[in-house]
Amino acid sequence: MTDRTQTNTNTDHKLPERIYFVGAGGIGMAALERFFLSKGCRVAGYDRTQTELTAALESEGVEITYSDDPELIPDDIKADKDTLVVFTPAVPSSHRGLTYLREHGFTVMKRAQVLGLLTHHYRSLCFSGTHGKTTTSSMAAHILHNSSCGCTAFLGGVLRNYGTNCILDNGSEICIVEADEYDRSFHHLSPEVAVVTATDPDHLDIYGTEDAYLESFAHFTELIKPDGALIVHTGLKLKPRPGKNVRVLTYSRDNGDYHATNIRRGNGTIVFDLVTPDGSIPDIELGVPVEINIENAIAAIAAIDQAGKLDVESMRSAMKTFEGPKRRFEFWYKTPSRAIIDDYAHHPDELRASIKSVKALYPNRKLTVAFQPHLYSRTRDFADQFAEALSHADEVVLLPIYPAREEPIEGVDSSIILEKITITEKKLLKSKKDLPKAIKSSNFEVLLTAGAGDINLELPEIVAGQASQGH
Repeated sequence: MTDRTQTNTNTDHKLPERIYFVGAGGIGMAALERFFLSKGCRVAGYDRTQTELTAALESEGVEITYSDDPELIPDDIKADKDTLVVFTPAVPSSHRGLTYLREHGFTVMKRAQVLGLLTHHYRSLCFSGTHGKTTTSSMAAHILHNSSCGCTAFLGGVLRNYGTNCILDNGSEICIVEADEYDRSFHHLSPEVAVVTATDPDHLDIYGTEDAYLESFAHFTELIKPDGALIVHTGLKLKPRPGKNVRVLTYSRDNGDYHATNIRRGNGTIVFDLVTPDGSIPDIELGVPVEINIENAIAAIAAIDQAGKLDVESMRSAMKTFEGPKRRFEFWYKTPSRAIIDDYAHHPDELRASIKSVKALYPNRKLTVAFQPHLYSRTRDFADQFAEALSHADEVVLLPIYPAREEPIEGVDSSIILEKITITEKKLLKSKKDLPKAIKSSNFEVLLTAGAGDINLELPEIVAGQASQGH
């Protein structure tokens, strides 16, 4: 493939010796913490609750406290005025520890700003979009990690191949970044290659309107470095505004500069040939054989190709061994009679695609979907679309809304989705704690749990219930 190598710059200069993370248990923050640990920095932080992720970070060397009391900030962090403080927008302005650090003159930056500074010093491949960006960026990271090129990667999900969301290769000039549009975070990035997978409106609590959401993506395309590349899914409403000498290419499953042909499905596999601007690459087999991953793979490969780093043989091998990020179409249980799959789908288009993928895998099985809506504002804005997506299932169990960063909105709860679902079989509303019992007593054949909250925490009990029944 075409060599488009550009000059790398040094990533190690002027790193702070100490970094304090407010919201240390966030998945995006964890990747930065691991990066700075790998550079020999002192890393500490705060989070509201202990989780599996915070336990892992503590075992790796991050000192985490679980109270916002400023007295609990480590003494060496407070004593060094050059300590960099990093926070996420999810942290409230009333946070006592963050308030103390601001009032005492520490440099305080959003996570997105810090990540953006790092991308200036790498050849950065940045993956954006309403949905698909976690899987697509993870595929690209796995491909490059298994090639002679290597990469550093900051991902939005824990990649099952590695058990982490941060891949570190201090010898590589390439950086893979999941570009998050929430709070316009991706406006801090400096991509050499940018991918836009989808621009279906989301985060309207931040953007207000679809036009503002699309404008945010249009600005993101302006940030691509000269002589870089923009790869955009066909048919989007987005009107890109790339700068000088930026190549603009399209992709999708069936058409575009990069697209699939000769798709073969059978015996639990999906294999396809990839058409590129320079020719065709035959026989790419997906490690996670679901329909949406055809497009995800195309976008990942296209980005690497436009960076001039595509080695076809190592790419084929990597795609076949790709296990996917946790909570992205993750099998928890599979027997001849039952299957349990978990997916992070929290936008109507994601949910619809996930349900259709499961039905394509199990066309003659009854599909039960347990869905936990995420955010009151998203539920309010997309209740009709969620109901339409869920109506493709045979049975639906709805959980209460997972609030995340939001306070309740009057008149908004899961029932506004439930009443609009038009399936012929059961539709129920259950508390999270009652979900395992409800599933155990049901006669499901395939169960899909979905949502970006904490529904996955019930899966161990659900799986144990199936095993105890001998299914």
